[in-house]
Amino acid sequence: MKRLTFLALALGSLFAPLIHAADAGRVYELRIYTCNEGKLDALLARFRDHTCKLFEKHGMINVGYWVPVDKENGSDTTLIYVLEHKSREAAKESFKAFGADPEWQAARKASEEAGKILAKAPESIFMTPTDYSPPVAIAKGSKPRVFEMRTYTTPAGKIDALNARFRDHTVKLFTKHGMTNLAYWTPTDADKGAGTKLIYILAHDSKEAGLASFAAFRTDADWIKAKAASEAANGGSLTIEPLSEGVKSIYMKATDFSPIQ
Repeated sequence: MKRLTFLALALGSLFAPLIHAADAGRVYELRIYTCNEGKLDALLARFRDHTCKLFEKHGMINVGYWVPVDKENGSDTTLIYVLEHKSREAAKESFKAFGADPEWQAARKASEEAGKILAKAPESIFMTPTDYSPPVAIAKGSKPRVFEMRTYTTPAGKIDALNARFRDHTVKLFTKHGMTNLAYWTPTDADKGAGTKLIYILAHDSKEAGLASFAAFRTDADWIKAKAASEAANGGSLTIEPLSEGVKSIYMKATDFSPIQ
């Protein structure tokens, strides 16, 4: 038994670096679709009946699909979703194969017989997880919940300080105040915010619960202290001003076909 245990440990030590290296290249892609008026249901039906399974067929992992809850954020025109890819090159090859798939071409043509669905080309942001991000758990919650996608934009040179504050303070304080940390990412491309943006998703029991949690978080003495210390050490705010420009929040509900609920 001891020899078997030793062998298992030895093999684990041998292959762990290989497993880590294989995972290191994985990337996430945030995609935002804007529909023509009245076409959101047709888009959701196309994803539900065709697109999601074709993504999987071509090597992509469906992580989550959401629609904003507020009209000002596109509740009747917008689909927000996240995919996981083995690498950027794999993503390119997957979408190439997806686009050429006869089943996709037929589904797209049929869905647009009554008119074009998308108002413009989808927005795509490739991202990598931060070192403090929880592993993305593709699972359903124990009860209905809402999600919040938040995007922070920092002044030049301050993204490391912002990440340090999240790593050392913010994430655990979110948990303290009833928020669920789903994932934290940074964009990989300069034109999409690499070096200046942090994108993350939280889960709340409801939008009202989310607003209440943030109200409690902002008055927490530990948060006030951590915020003041980080700003003193880094020459001011870690998000661009005004705050409405530096911090964007979109409350969302999961679609019925979203792996994350």
